Amino acid sequence: MTSKSTAVETARPNVVEVRDVSKRFVLHKDKSLKERVLHPRRSHEHRDDFWALKSVSLDIEAGSTIGLIGPNGSGKSTLLKTIGGIIEPTSGAVYSRGRLAALLELGAGFHPDLTGRENVFLNAAILGMDKEETASRFEEIVDFSGIRPFIDTQVKFYSSGMYVRLAFAVAINVNPDVLLVDEVLAVGDEAFQKKCLDKIKQFQEEGRTIVIVSHSLEQIMELCTRAVVMGHGQVVFDGLPADAVSILRAGFDSADQAESERARLERDRAREAEIDRRRQQLQITNVTSTPSAGEALRPGATLDVAVTFETQLELSSWDLTVALVNQLGTTVLVTSTHASGLKNAPLTVGEHTIRFTLPNLSIGAGDYLVTTTFQDDQRHELARRDDLGEFRAEAGPESIGPVYAAAASTFTSGGSRA
Repeated sequence: MTSKSTAVETARPNVVEVRDVSKRFVLHKDKSLKERVLHPRRSHEHRDDFWALKSVSLDIEAGSTIGLIGPNGSGKSTLLKTIGGIIEPTSGAVYSRGRLAALLELGAGFHPDLTGRENVFLNAAILGMDKEETASRFEEIVDFSGIRPFIDTQVKFYSSGMYVRLAFAVAINVNPDVLLVDEVLAVGDEAFQKKCLDKIKQFQEEGRTIVIVSHSLEQIMELCTRAVVMGHGQVVFDGLPADAVSILRAGFDSADQAESERARLERDRAREAEIDRRRQQLQITNVTSTPSAGEALRPGATLDVAVTFETQLELSSWDLTVALVNQLGTTVLVTSTHASGLKNAPLTVGEHTIRFTLPNLSIGAGDYLVTTTFQDDQRHELARRDDLGEFRAEAGPESIGPVYAAAASTFTSGGSRA
């Protein structure tokens, strides 16, 4: 299953359940540890409690890809670390099932004085693999990381990109049921980032569960089946990635504002669904022009355009537009039923033909198309055709351009001067 699947799915079990989780950090305002030791009472008086998470509850289904987004300090990374067991919640509980692998911080689980090879075994052990299993996957891990020449170098000499390459290679090769990723895909060159994204998409196809923290909203919309917007340590929205991104970009100060934005998005979606329904009920079936494609329109002649459409709608207000477009794609003339005098004629279910008469046309020589659009009473375009009604215009050599004129010129001499 990919993140873009639209197939109807059966109910899936939860692999992660976050239940009323809160996390408090204590912020000391003292200047030094010495002051805290020598003056414990004053130290207690000069501290603040910071709640990074406030009563967060979340269910994550097997096979889903969840994006956690929000401004800096909103609690998304703290939530991810709590899910991964890196941080113990102050209150509440997190339940998970299956093997979990986390890429939470650059080089997390690495010892700087150990080599890349030694850190592979150390990191794999932290993620739940025994020594024999790690050894069997070691070559695959090194190949994916792309840092084989440096695998026996101490990792304290690694660049940030090399750290991430090796950490990601280990994490994905422990075959996790749940993969947690926190912004580390923003590190590394473009080729490696693509390699990581391809691997994540492979995990999606295999039905694994992925939770991503990212400031790349395009990445969230591309990869995720669901997105959670965090704000001030709380979940302010949980739903479709496109809606979550819209809410985040609109800005919010509370869950109420986010809910208001969600309601607006729902109204917009319902309106688009209604427009799509109307589009299914109206079709432009034919457009003809006289003279037709086999004849030529001479300067000053009349062009007749007939548009036939079928509708299952009854509309009291509508508009049909026709435009003449030359071979360069330039629109040289536009008119409509409203502009030409046919306005607010009741429209009934069935087939209808609208005829336009365009007298005394003088347009430049060349091939033309008649494009036509049908709009409802809200100016929504319900149907369009631009592949019918072709004709050719001929004109004399007196002028060139989109408009023809039978131009004439005269010469007047001022005579000679002494």
